[in-house]
Amino acid sequence: MPDTTPDHLPALPVTFRPSRTRAVLIVLAAVTFVTVTALGMLLRGLGPGERLSFVLTALVLAGVLLLLARPRVVADETGVTVVNLTAKRHLAWPEILRVNLRQGDPWVFLDLSDGTSLPALGIQPGIAKQRALADARALRDLVEARSGARPEAPRD
Repeated sequence: MPDTTPDHLPALPVTFRPSRTRAVLIVLAAVTFVTVTALGMLLRGLGPGERLSFVLTALVLAGVLLLLARPRVVADETGVTVVNLTAKRHLAWPEILRVNLRQGDPWVFLDLSDGTSLPALGIQPGIAKQRALADARALRDLVEARSGARPEAPRD
């Protein structure tokens, strides 16, 4: 967990990702692939095409689970790269106005200078709430230090 005291920002580059969720999804993908493939091979009376369909189904299921494990937020000298399920976007530091993780939010939202908000699925309080809060604070501190943004009072 990064040290986020005002004098000590996390060293760049830093990657934020839901580690526990990611580990669960990767293990689940492997178990799903092995189980469905084994079922396809052990069932009697199936032809080669049917067995192949079990393997392909296992690959699709494992692929979806691995896709869910993909999100991360990478902060480096040039800005922040947000990698969500199927999209990847690089933001320069001044483009990020605010980092939000309000109670009940499923993940961090970044308020951007163009008036939009970008979800950053790489910081989510699902299994590890305290870790997500610390990561959101660290990213917020980095944004404030790098973009010159002033901290705002939280909105209700």
